Amino acid sequence: MGLMRFHPYPPERITDEMVRQAYLSGIDRVGWPVRTTFENGMLLMHRAVSESANLHIPWPLEGVGQLIFTTASLMEQETPYLLPLELARGTVSQLTDQLFEWKSIGLLVPDALNAMVSKSTGQLAAAAIVQDDPAASAELAEKVLHTAAEAAGQLAAVYVEQALAIRRRGDAKLTSFLGADLGTNKLDNYTARHFLQAFNAANVPVCWRDVEAVEGHYDWSVCDKQIEWCRAHNLHVSAGPLLPFNAHALPDWLALWEGDFDNLLLFFADYIRTVVERYRGKVDMWQCAGQVNTGEILSLTEEDKLQLVASAIDIVRSRDPDTPVVVSFDQPWAEYTSRKEIDFPPLHFADALVRSDLGLSGVMLEINVGYYPGGTLPRNPLEFSRQLDAWSVWGLPLWLSICAPSVCDADPMAHRNVKLPPGTWTPAAQRAWVARYVPLMLAKSGVQGVIWNQLHDSRPHEFPYGGLFDLRRRAKPALHSLASLRRAILK
Repeated sequence: MGLMRFHPYPPERITDEMVRQAYLSGIDRVGWPVRTTFENGMLLMHRAVSESANLHIPWPLEGVGQLIFTTASLMEQETPYLLPLELARGTVSQLTDQLFEWKSIGLLVPDALNAMVSKSTGQLAAAAIVQDDPAASAELAEKVLHTAAEAAGQLAAVYVEQALAIRRRGDAKLTSFLGADLGTNKLDNYTARHFLQAFNAANVPVCWRDVEAVEGHYDWSVCDKQIEWCRAHNLHVSAGPLLPFNAHALPDWLALWEGDFDNLLLFFADYIRTVVERYRGKVDMWQCAGQVNTGEILSLTEEDKLQLVASAIDIVRSRDPDTPVVVSFDQPWAEYTSRKEIDFPPLHFADALVRSDLGLSGVMLEINVGYYPGGTLPRNPLEFSRQLDAWSVWGLPLWLSICAPSVCDADPMAHRNVKLPPGTWTPAAQRAWVARYVPLMLAKSGVQGVIWNQLHDSRPHEFPYGGLFDLRRRAKPALHSLASLRRAILK
């Protein structure tokens, strides 16, 4: 039985929620199942292995907010690690490594930013020297984290500016897709006007629950109107997920077949075949399956889900060989692997599908930032960039399905029962996240498109207050930021 010990200073710096969200990962960045406790002022991480590991934990910084900070790779030892110092060490290491990597490919870094990085390393050395005095070391480590966080933000901004300039080759506009999910209702005139200002693409969900609420009886009225509207306004159209691993997207009658995999396979196949044959030639991309690594429906095992996804890809390819097909993976940092045993972490699941040569055209990542459990915990832009690079390993186009909250209150229209740190998310914070992270996504040459996956707070949705229109159906500030970004860099 492995055990890693961390001394947070002061002990009251740690909350119960931070303890629940902390996890360990190995060199493959996949979390180990852990049992985390906080006893006698110590954070204890119990696990079945004793290999070196990185600790990931939410750590609030005044003026910055709460982000996941990560230690360097640490060995197990009897003496507890001083947590603020190790978080500072890991953060500076990430900063300097990324600076070196981007400089090596030609990034031009301002002298002021180089000086800030040097300042963070000097502060880290000072914190390490006095680590026998936890109070003094922790105070200095907090300064390191502030300096490094600011430097990371500036470094990412420099990268985005220069990467976009290269991609645009002067004043040319990018052909990347920027869109949003239309939901299961037709858009009113106010919403449609704002949508067209912000986006050049749209996702039509083709929700099975609505299309075939009664077995064998199809209602295409909303989907037909949505696709017609998209085509009339020259929007790029994606559709799906055709195979949703989400109980809220499945018709109720399908539950009668729970546990009968062979018949479920037939039902899924028939529905997917019917949708593709109806809309072939009217869709620019098929989102073949969604939440394949995290969705838990109908008592399906991970092997069942892998077989279903492979079958779905094959059906779409056979009925529409010319339209790109993507599969979507939820929570790409795989925080959930620390809470349960799984056979296929998301990157491994994707690798199995890509290498099976089924004809997959791209990979989509679902990043619902800030929500816990079931979402992606907030990270700094450098870690975000690193994760996108990791998912670009196959050279396939990358798609991102994203949302972020604008309110921390309970949401009566949300399906998910998730938690948000009080006061951390506001309409301004949602807009600031969009302004910082969406340009970073579009700066990546491998990213083909970005889709905001919730449009309305006023209609049933997955994550609390993650829409771009509020409860009164008014456009949020984040939508205006997306519109400005679209005008500036996209066709």
